[in-house]
Amino acid sequence: MQVKDIIATLNLTIFGGSQGLTHEITGGYTSDLLSDVMGHAENGKIWITLQTHKNVIAIASLKDLAAVILIKGLEPDADMLAQAEEEGIPVLGTMDQAFETTGKLFNLLIR
Repeated sequence: MQVKDIIATLNLTIFGGSQGLTHEITGGYTSDLLSDVMGHAENGKIWITLQTHKNVIAIASLKDLAAVILIKGLEPDADMLAQAEEEGIPVLGTMDQAFETTGKLFNLLIR
């Protein structure tokens, strides 16, 4: 499944990095601790977080993550969007909480 395949189903907003919408999704990782994601997230996962700064994209790039989903209606900082465009990492948004977003993504991926 590609990032573009989950956007309509999860009612996600595309903030930036749309050139990466064809990235393959291998799973998800939910955390707001950058060090946790750096130490444990795996290639191809979608990172679900409330962090909105450019360091998120730096870690997503380092870990070769498929995309980032911002929860609770949060929007990315301008420097995060600029970095996302440069790295080709989609930054998506939802009004849902982390719990709901994680569950919905999990259900899509196990089909």
